[in-house]
Amino acid sequence: MAEVAVSSLTKVFPNGVRAIDSLDVSVNEGEFFALLGPSGCGKTTLLRMIAGLEEPTDGTISIGGKDVTRTQPGQRDVAMVFQDYALYPHMTVTDNISYPLKIRKMSKDERREGAARVAKGLQLEHLLDRRPAQLSGGQQQRVAVARAIVYKPSVFLFDEPLSNLDARLRLEARTFLKKLQRDLGSTTIYVTHDQSEALALADRIAVMRNGRIRQLAPAEEIYNRPTSVFVAGFIGSVPMNLLDARLDGERLHVGRSVLATPDHARREKTPESDFVLGIRPEHASLSLTETDGAVAGKVSVVELLGNDYLVTIENDTVTVQTTAPTAPEIGTRAWVTFDSGKALLYRRADGGLVGTDEQSFDDGEPDSIPSDAGPEALKTS
Repeated sequence: MAEVAVSSLTKVFPNGVRAIDSLDVSVNEGEFFALLGPSGCGKTTLLRMIAGLEEPTDGTISIGGKDVTRTQPGQRDVAMVFQDYALYPHMTVTDNISYPLKIRKMSKDERREGAARVAKGLQLEHLLDRRPAQLSGGQQQRVAVARAIVYKPSVFLFDEPLSNLDARLRLEARTFLKKLQRDLGSTTIYVTHDQSEALALADRIAVMRNGRIRQLAPAEEIYNRPTSVFVAGFIGSVPMNLLDARLDGERLHVGRSVLATPDHARREKTPESDFVLGIRPEHASLSLTETDGAVAGKVSVVELLGNDYLVTIENDTVTVQTTAPTAPEIGTRAWVTFDSGKALLYRRADGGLVGTDEQSFDDGEPDSIPSDAGPEALKTS
């Protein structure tokens, strides 16, 4: 295990694209740390610089307290699992797993013993004589992980290793990786664009945008208290409702409805009047009878989620996750109320959470909301 730290790290490609912009972050020993963000945010570039596969334009990288910024990849004591697994097609599973030991010039018997030991722990012992083309996607993924484990590195680096698997295999592999990391106690940095993966696996998550970190916090905090409109809209299998709101004294207006001001915003004295109200679908309640202090509209879409329904209300385009015994009919008039203890209020001017100052995470593109944006624009911002 080893701590990983980057300081003022910058990567500018020859075409002028600034992939990483003066980034500072530390990963603790034994931590499962996720880099999360949309395509092009710089997360894979950051991982490749830690691995030594990309050279920084500026800044430093240290592993275990040692500066490795200009150190060759093979001397950094890290192992990387790639998105495409990068297995050698002409080699057997045994040879693929043991290849790092061959590089270390270990004997053939030592290599075979190491491969067999790791393969047994990953339920691969019956596949040792096969080649990658004879394996399923999930089996190839486990072989790639086994190859990383046999090396016994200080740090594991994963670059979207589950993206090529189908939904069921991805879920099984996610559980496997979580248990494996806990058993090994290894420092792990995991790149993904899938927020469900990050929430399920990580101790802490760094949400990235335009080469900078917009929020860095434990997974639960990232989900329950996103500090910007960008993070709020990005995190969650169903995005957070983001609604145009106006504060008039103690009254919060959303469309024609007057709602309770979110608890965290009541403690703040702010001159602004225009805001964005954020509420997750599971923190909203649906009623088919007229309700005071509710957003009203007609049911436009109903989706079955298993035990729950996800109901979309037109007009204000609000989604609600409800456990109603039966689904409401399309076109039915409905009223939606919010849990004020779970609702969040964001400044319209810069998209920041009321009560926070996230200037240290500013990426030069504030999460501003155009003044003429309606609820639908807010929902996708």
